[in-house]
Amino acid sequence: MPIETSCFDNLPDPRGSNARYPLNDVLFIALCAVISGAEDCSDMALFARSKADFLGRFLSLPHGTPSHDTFSCVFRYLDPKAFHEQFLTFMSDFAAQLKGVVAVDGKSLRRAYDHVDGQSPLHLVNVRAVEQRLVLGQLLVDEKSNEIQAVPDILEWLSLTDVTITADAMHCQRSLSKQITEANGQYVLAVKGNQKTLFDDIRFMMEHEADTTVVTDSGHGRIETRSATVVSDLNWLQEGHQWPGLGAVGRITRRRELVNKTTEETAYYLLSDAIS
Repeated sequence: MPIETSCFDNLPDPRGSNARYPLNDVLFIALCAVISGAEDCSDMALFARSKADFLGRFLSLPHGTPSHDTFSCVFRYLDPKAFHEQFLTFMSDFAAQLKGVVAVDGKSLRRAYDHVDGQSPLHLVNVRAVEQRLVLGQLLVDEKSNEIQAVPDILEWLSLTDVTITADAMHCQRSLSKQITEANGQYVLAVKGNQKTLFDDIRFMMEHEADTTVVTDSGHGRIETRSATVVSDLNWLQEGHQWPGLGAVGRITRRRELVNKTTEETAYYLLSDAIS
């Protein structure tokens, strides 16, 4: 994915005409810094200094890198509404270039439970581009069950062509599968007891499937064995379920052997396309 350095070219510069650093350069560096974990203007200036060689591949920087004061001045006088609109445009353009895997996950915020009122903890839903290591969208929901409604809203912002959405069993929903495939995307969805009939039928079908790939790793006093099975002949399964866009089902069994303990877990997945 190409790095877009002119993403803020149309944003009005609140500084005078004698500003040393172009506004777009300052904001581009700030954006890179925040993605890398910067939390304030001092962090941005430190990032700029430490990554000057990298930034110089995309920006001219004849005066070196911006200081803390430069970042502070820009953000002090920048029009928040105009910046927000321009940033949304940038994110939309970025999302249109997405390829690879986009992971959906939800987390309960620690210490968010209200013991006085007995309210459930807040949940944060993340949609993350795995290859780019970048969070594309977040929504805060007050009930874990509301994650099901939140994810389709976030995905509406993204171009899903050539993108594979992965999600846990909570998001194994017909409506989400349909949304993804109608947007020319692919999905890998964990399936568990929340889709009980489908789950039971997949397990039954897998019990009679012998085409399995096994990989074993050992070291540090343990042996790990992973077994993967993919079935793409779904005529029997789809007669009863007609799941939107379903192309295959998969099973992964992970077995871990330690000196005094052996654990094994098996997970099942819906795949919109067979994986070779």
